Amino acid sequence: MLIDTHAHLDYPDFAPDFDAVLARSKEAGVTGIVSIGTRIDSSRRALGLAQKYPGVVHAAVGIHPCDVGSESLSQIPLLREMAKEKGVAAIGETGLDYYRLPGAKEAPEDPVLAAEIDEQVKKWQAEVFRAQLEIAAEAGLNVVIHQRGDCWADTLAVLKDFTGKLRGVFHCFGGSPAQAAEVIALGHLVSFTGIVTFKNAELVHQTARAVLLDQFMVETDCPYLAPVPHRGKRCEPAHTRLVAEKIAELRGIPLEELATATTKTARAFFRMG
Repeated sequence: MLIDTHAHLDYPDFAPDFDAVLARSKEAGVTGIVSIGTRIDSSRRALGLAQKYPGVVHAAVGIHPCDVGSESLSQIPLLREMAKEKGVAAIGETGLDYYRLPGAKEAPEDPVLAAEIDEQVKKWQAEVFRAQLEIAAEAGLNVVIHQRGDCWADTLAVLKDFTGKLRGVFHCFGGSPAQAAEVIALGHLVSFTGIVTFKNAELVHQTARAVLLDQFMVETDCPYLAPVPHRGKRCEPAHTRLVAEKIAELRGIPLEELATATTKTARAFFRMG
């Protein structure tokens, strides 16, 4: 039994064959899926799926840092109300993303203006990230964290103010064993995607071997990051099994042992029963 702790089931990629996707997931031994919201509308769709497929689909509601804009703080009350709904298992995904800041695109010939734009976006992201952590703490929920680009220190700085109030999972973790140890020491978890099956992902391999068995979860981030041998195609929750098989191979343990541990961790983190 496995749980895909990060999927985007509300995306249109799954509309043509949604029931078949769930059937393949069940056949692969993936009995639970957390569908992750990225905006208010996406979160509502994820929640709708959780309510339509109770016990199978669980929802995380949140605003992704790449979708943060000047109006995002005004949406926080909507998210706060949504967090009270049946079927909500976590807040997220939320966090910081400095990988694709818009400054260079919006002001390609003015580096000073581009830098000002990027700093404003960073400020908005931090404010919305903090607001969502506050919602999680109020609601007694944990948080799905997105962290990409040169924002490691900034992400931890925001999180440290909530130590002991909530736990987070750093999804699609690609950091070093030392970075994983740093977030785990703060009470958080990491999660691995299909990247762990890529031949050139040596750093992820090292981390997947290093963390303790109860300190990580497995996910797909579908429809993205399909594992080998499906790389480049649409990813789906059934592929969680391939992620788990690769990590079990790297650690030299049976798949059943890894599945039992990660499922126990996921059920506790996402308050599944």
